[in-house]
Formats: sequence, structure tokens, C-alpha cells
Amino acid sequence: MLSRVANTLYWMVRYVERADNLARLIDVNQQLLLDFERLDSERLSGFWQPIILSTGDEEAFGKLYDDSGSDEVIRYLTDDPRNPNSITSCIALARENARTVRDQLSDELWEELNALYLFSRSSEAQRLIKYDPPRYYENIRRSAVTFLGIASSTTRRNEAWEFMELGRHLERADKTTRFLDVSSYLPPGEDGMEAASPGILHWTAILRSCGAMGAYRALQQEINARGVTDFLMFSSDFPRSVRYCIERVDISLHRISGTPRGAFSNEAERESGRLLSDLNFGSAEEVSKTGLHDYLDGLQSRFNHIGGEIFETYVLMPERVQVSPGPKPPTMSDVAAWQLQQQQQQQQRSEPNL
Repeated sequence: MLSRVANTLYWMVRYVERADNLARLIDVNQQLLLDFERLDSERLSGFWQPIILSTGDEEAFGKLYDDSGSDEVIRYLTDDPRNPNSITSCIALARENARTVRDQLSDELWEELNALYLFSRSSEAQRLIKYDPPRYYENIRRSAVTFLGIASSTTRRNEAWEFMELGRHLERADKTTRFLDVSSYLPPGEDGMEAASPGILHWTAILRSCGAMGAYRALQQEINARGVTDFLMFSSDFPRSVRYCIERVDISLHRISGTPRGAFSNEAERESGRLLSDLNFGSAEEVSKTGLHDYLDGLQSRFNHIGGEIFETYVLMPERVQVSPGPKPPTMSDVAAWQLQQQQQQQQRSEPNL
């Protein structure tokens, strides 16, 4: 498979996943603020700044906006063309990547992505952003989920699919940690509000943004920081948990290279295996001891390292891929020697016993 095609498919799916998760990330804050009716405009602004801080875009945002209120943050993350990571920018980049590899995609997949792109640029989208933001973000999430469902139903399980899986799960793992990290930036509470130490309302919003409420409730009844962190970090069977996503990344990397799991042939496989091992034996107690923000920040750095190694191994420097040498083909002298040995054995069996 051409490295250019692999990289394009990887980023196509990663951009769609990023747009989906940005819509979810904004929804986390909106759901939380609905329950804080006593906030004045100044403290209300303080609840939007954590969104920018959790995405790591505070420097770029500061160069474009003087204030970090709801209007500025929503505009920056939703449809500001100056932000390459806004929802509309991600959708446009995903479509552009898809356009260059149309022969690798099903018609249904291209049509869904193109429809999402056209919606994001339409007057209807602008109207929803202004008057009905929850409806707009719901449309983005549903279209992204539909896109991923069509991809799963119409794509052959070959290298193209594995690179798409890499992009999806690496981006999803990163954004799950950023959902959890919003609590690290909330302003200090007053008048009895638990802002510095977020309570049940905050963790409920995070579960709902990940579509995890039903799955979480099936396992335990109480919603608290420890339970939600443990579930979204270390669950082995919930599709948005960090552990699940990194396991899928590790599986895809080994399927691409053909290296058995448990071994590695490049740095990306080595780092994904090491991270998966840490998550397999991790716990909420370990997160608490390290500190939630520091632990999540360390994970995000490791995700970036894996992504960089994938690029260097398969795109920038494909010659770095370690290919196991196959068996050496026999030479003519080897064949002649084997034939002579077979003839001698045949003669010995045909001679009468004396």
C-alpha cells in the first residue's frame, strides 16, 4: 500500500473523529452550566476557558480573542476558519483527504462525508449555531457516527482499514482524556458550589458526552470521580475507554506489519505495547496518587509519540520498517546434493540383504 494513501486514510478518519469529539466536548460544558443557574456573567466566562485549556489551544486562542467567554470559545471551536482544529475545519480537511483517495472508498462513504461537509457550510448550520447550538452539535455527532458505521460496513479488512482504525482509536483515546481533564481547569467554587472538586453533575455530563451513561449504570450505581475515571480510563470493553482504544491501536499496528503481538518491529509497536501494558495494570488509585491532570497529560504525550512514530515508520521514512527475512532459497548445488542423497538412499533400499 502506498504510504501517501495510508496517511490520507489515517487522517481522514482522525479528522472526522476529532470533529465528533469537539462537538461532544462543547456539549460537556453546556450540560454542566445548565445546572448552575446562579452564575453571573463573569463566573460564566470562567467555565468556558477550561474547554480551551483542555484542548491545548490556549496560545492560538489568545492571539485571536481577547476574552474567553461562551461566544468566543464556541466560535473558535466550531466554525472559525482561522482555527485548523475547529469542527468545520476538521470536516473540510477530512473531505479533502477523502477526495484524493476516492478509489479507496465506497460511494456511500464518500456521499456521507460530502453531505456532512455541505451541511457544515450551509446557512442552516449557521442558523443552528446561533439559535439552537445543541441541535447543531447533535447533527455533527450523528453524521460522524453514521460515517464511521458506513466505513465499518463497506470497507475491506485490509491495510486501508487498519490505518483508518489507527486514526479513529488514537484520536478517540486522546479526546477521552481531554473530557476528563476539563475538571482540572474549572474555577474555584463559592456559595456551596463544587467547582474545584466537581460533583455528580460534572461526572454525569462527562458520561453522557461519551455515550457511557447506560454502560456505566449497568456496572455500578454511584456516580463519582473515582468510578467515572476508572471506567473511562481502564474499561476493557467500553469502546471509548482509553485502555480499549490503545488495545485496538496495538492490534492494528501488528496487523499492518505482520509482527505477532507481544513482539515489535518498529517504535510505534514498542510504545503502544508498553502503554497498553501500563493501562492493563493501571487503576484509579494510581491516577489519584499521580494527580488526574498530570496523569492525563502524560498519556497525551505518549499518544503524540505513537502518532509521530506511525508517521516516521510508514510515511516519512518507510525504509525504517523492519521486515523479517524469509527463508533463503536453495541454490542449484543444494538441489543437486539433495537429489544425490535421495538416489543413494533409494539404491540402499533396493539392494538385497547379504
